Amino acid sequence: MRKTEQSFHQETRDTSTLANDPPLRAVRAFEAVARLGSVTQAAQELAISPSAVSHQLRVLDDFLQMPLTERHGRRLILSQQGREYYRSIRAAFNVLRQATEHLVEQTQNRQVTISLIPLFGMGWFIPRLPDFMRANPRTEINVVYANHRNYLSDASDMSIRFGRGQWAGYLSEPLISGKMVPVASREFIRLHGHVDTPEQLLQMPLLHDEERMTWNQWFVQQNVRRTPGRSGPLFEDGLLTLAAVQAGLGCALMREPLIRPYLESGELVKLFDLPIDDGRDYYLCVRQDSEMTAEGKLLQSWLRAQR
Repeated sequence: MRKTEQSFHQETRDTSTLANDPPLRAVRAFEAVARLGSVTQAAQELAISPSAVSHQLRVLDDFLQMPLTERHGRRLILSQQGREYYRSIRAAFNVLRQATEHLVEQTQNRQVTISLIPLFGMGWFIPRLPDFMRANPRTEINVVYANHRNYLSDASDMSIRFGRGQWAGYLSEPLISGKMVPVASREFIRLHGHVDTPEQLLQMPLLHDEERMTWNQWFVQQNVRRTPGRSGPLFEDGLLTLAAVQAGLGCALMREPLIRPYLESGELVKLFDLPIDDGRDYYLCVRQDSEMTAEGKLLQSWLRAQR
């Protein structure tokens, strides 16, 4: 008797600790018979003999204490209970097959997963991504969110992180500058007039990205004696701040590389080419505890070339 067939016959002794758990090998055999409509075809799919399939059908009948199949001459068909049972279990088998196919496709498609902050993705990574995809059509890119306040849960192949370049368990290298410049929307400038000196900004509504002290630091750097204090709406991240600037709510200090598409289109206007550096930049990070895949190395090299 073949090894696979022997394992199927072990089902009668491989009972569950839960009284209502069905014998899974027997359920698998029944599902194959019901789906394919033939004991012989089910046996071929399961790589066992037809007699082993028939044995598993009897095991399941005994467990349920009702016949799921009926003999009509030489043909084996589903009983009414068998049809009802098959309708109930086939969805579970479809889920299992889809999960398996998805996992296999991930391996075959040469995937690489990168995590990044939303504004970095919108303003820097995604506009450049078509070039990488044209050059590497077989590499599948998965882009997921990263929260720069909690990088510990990051399980990506690589990540673009914002900070000072030190994260336990990661190798990091600078990618782009995090310096900020004052910006406003074109519509805001039209309504409020051009801003010719840093002092004029004190009369404008100011927006704050993450914390309220950066504007004060910028005014001090420009030798403006009076500072705006801590007034104005505060936004949790750069993406929300960008939306507020686009809506014409005020002026904001934003990281120029991430808003360059909006500056080039004229939707946003850089008020002064006077950047402030808070010591944080964007870093390309890879895990120290695993070897980078070939696809990951391709993306890593491409990202380095974009600097």
